[in-house]
Amino acid sequence: MELDFLQFRDAVLYPKRRLEAYVALGKKVIGCFPPYVPESLIYASGMVPFGMWGAELEVAQAKKYFPAYICGIMQTNIELAMRGVYDGISAAIIPTLCDSLKCATQNWKYAVPDIEMITVNYPQNRQSKGAFEFLYHQFQKIQEDLERISGNKIKESNLKKSIDIYNTHYSVMREFLDLCSFYPAEISPENRNYVIKSGYFMDKNEHTEMVRNLIKDIKHIEPKRFRGIRVITTGIIADSPDLMRIFEENKVSVVMDDIAHESRQFRTDIPYEPGDIMGCLVQQFLDLFACSTLIGGKISREDHIVQLVEKYHADGVIIILTKFCDPEEYDYPVIKKKLEEHHIPMLTLEIDKQMSNYGQAATAIQSFQEMIRL
Repeated sequence: MELDFLQFRDAVLYPKRRLEAYVALGKKVIGCFPPYVPESLIYASGMVPFGMWGAELEVAQAKKYFPAYICGIMQTNIELAMRGVYDGISAAIIPTLCDSLKCATQNWKYAVPDIEMITVNYPQNRQSKGAFEFLYHQFQKIQEDLERISGNKIKESNLKKSIDIYNTHYSVMREFLDLCSFYPAEISPENRNYVIKSGYFMDKNEHTEMVRNLIKDIKHIEPKRFRGIRVITTGIIADSPDLMRIFEENKVSVVMDDIAHESRQFRTDIPYEPGDIMGCLVQQFLDLFACSTLIGGKISREDHIVQLVEKYHADGVIIILTKFCDPEEYDYPVIKKKLEEHHIPMLTLEIDKQMSNYGQAATAIQSFQEMIRL
């Protein structure tokens, strides 16, 4: 039985079609910058959350607003907006979790004046007593903005329904990610990424059902023997098809990840407490852990990565370092030290959204694979 990833692939390759289809149906769409925005609040307003994680392209117009040494996700997002790719969205929500994102909030106003921008100011110290109250008021303000844009009052019942939809999606995605570790020969890194990334451009109910059907198909096949290496990836984003194909060519299977664009989106459910639904959304953010853009959490990122290696019987870790990403660069020495202490093989790849040649990465991955298999 051949697994079918075509629908996921098409959603990733042609997100503009999805955007235009939603607008044609009379739905309003809200763009969501990385890494975390309260998507379930957008969904409860009757609007469609739409992921904005940049694209692999050469920046031209956005250079007027950013220096060369800044996060490529921010640069390409502004570039896409200036080229009209995001025309049709009613607003863009930008969280201020790093210096690049803070710059993006101000540059968006001038570079893309026709699309409203909503800022999410998250508390840096999430363990302080005032963090909950501060973020609660932030989300209330965002709710007011969303109600104004959508023309719909966000009822508690709608928010509860939205939370259920998102928690279901998180659960299904976690099940799929776990299956990837059991079927390394059947689920390539590229197809794995298509399944995850497509969810940023689709209605969550629709995407959940597609992934459920895929899981059923996966469970009906017998896993083949895999003759490559099993790795954990970690970083902000790892969605380059060229990079994923290099993984596959060198028989490198991603059995689990610690990627902001991937599993970090699904590993923390929205808690539910009757009577204070907004507080549930706030608590989910406070419960997030092991991310370079966040301070604190129930477990450190380096310890979490070691646990993933042990749980999924990985042969090593590939650190995919987004070029000019300060939070990731600050984390790197700590992660490197921890992996060395546990004698876990690791490879560091520096990537950028404007890369056009992955030749050096291919050589490094080939060498890493051969080193582990010796």
